[in-house]
Amino acid sequence: MGTFELDSKIKELRELRRMADELQAEIDEITDTIKAEMTARNVDTLTGTDWKATWKAVTSNRLDSTALKKELPDIAARYTKASVSRRFTLA
Repeated sequence: MGTFELDSKIKELRELRRMADELQAEIDEITDTIKAEMTARNVDTLTGTDWKATWKAVTSNRLDSTALKKELPDIAARYTKASVSRRFTLA
């Protein structure tokens, strides 16, 4: 792929990301409106003719690796596993 084609793809990618950001902002605004209505009604579920919306608390238990490394560094080191990934950025 030549420089001209890459320039064109980068321009297209930037425009699509801008559009995605605008759509995400609209999605967030509508979602917040629905959550506000659920809060006003004091419910965690709303249903309509062909939809059901829920907004419930979810509890997750996660390991506090910082505290583990501080209090039991040998055990933390023994069970720490490195992972490698690649990140694509566009500036």
